[in-house]
Amino acid sequence: MDLMTPIAVGLDMKTGDEAVAMAESVFEFVGAFKVGLGLLHGPGPEIIGRIGNVGRPVFADAKLHDIPSQVERAAYRLGRHGARWVTAHISGGREMLEAAVAGLASGSDGRPTGILGVSVLTSLDAGNLAEIGVDVSTNDLVAHMASLAESTGCEGVVCSPRELSIVRRAAPGVARVTPGIRPSEMDDDQARTATPVQALADGADMLVIGRPITAAADPRAAAEAIAASIG
Repeated sequence: MDLMTPIAVGLDMKTGDEAVAMAESVFEFVGAFKVGLGLLHGPGPEIIGRIGNVGRPVFADAKLHDIPSQVERAAYRLGRHGARWVTAHISGGREMLEAAVAGLASGSDGRPTGILGVSVLTSLDAGNLAEIGVDVSTNDLVAHMASLAESTGCEGVVCSPRELSIVRRAAPGVARVTPGIRPSEMDDDQARTATPVQALADGADMLVIGRPITAAADPRAAAEAIAASIG
């Protein structure tokens, strides 16, 4: 995972124009941009190319989860739009993940691309998992998912900061991508968080940072400060 800096800014803006403007304002301090479901289903996947033109690779956080043939087609289309990485839920199983890897590679025209397998969302805790019938610990579930993702050719695994060391042991060959990064404590919808310095020390390769930058009074200054804090 070759990045100028491990910071990937989550551009969860209301419009494509706002997302592009934000990308342009923080460009020099970040290594990638993340486009989430709001933009992918609002302005549409064309936004990937618009943001990519700013000059950093784009992480399409599509969280694909469907039958293999549908996932393969979706990954192919996202690759055609210029996505460097695309997320897919590991819970979709082996065949679905292999289809995602094949589809994205086919749509990339030879560019480097990779599927990032989503393990357990950072908004979930043990109580949430129990409600849906998951009767193993979060740590055991993430370890099993990471091993499956590695065996299917995923480039990376998305996990909370608290599970970074678990993914590193279970799947040493994959990159570790972690959302829930906060420079300090924030009251929001992320249940399992860490600071940038903590996450990197625990083995993160990419830090997905959204609101601490995009909701700051001065996003450019916030991005610069976070970049400086991690050297």
